[in-house]
Amino acid sequence: MFEEDDAYRTNLNRLMGIARLTGCILNADDERRNKVIGLMTRNFKDFGRYYCPCKQSHPLDPAKDILCPCAEIEEELAAEGHCFCRLFYKPAAAE
Repeated sequence: MFEEDDAYRTNLNRLMGIARLTGCILNADDERRNKVIGLMTRNFKDFGRYYCPCKQSHPLDPAKDILCPCAEIEEELAAEGHCFCRLFYKPAAAE
């Protein structure tokens, strides 16, 4: 569904670049990964920024909701091996 969209592919490429820079990989679960990236892409289309779909308020509030990757990502990766959204994983935690 989402994966056929150019905006989705652009966001996926952006997130893959972030993963490389942080020494992470993206979630191998296609359904989870596609859902999170798809919702984030929808936020971009609606609001012009990549708001985190897992930590956003409902309805989304651009004045207070956070962007992906969030400021807590390093802390979450260190503590859990993955981010809150389970989008980014440290390679050892993904096994």
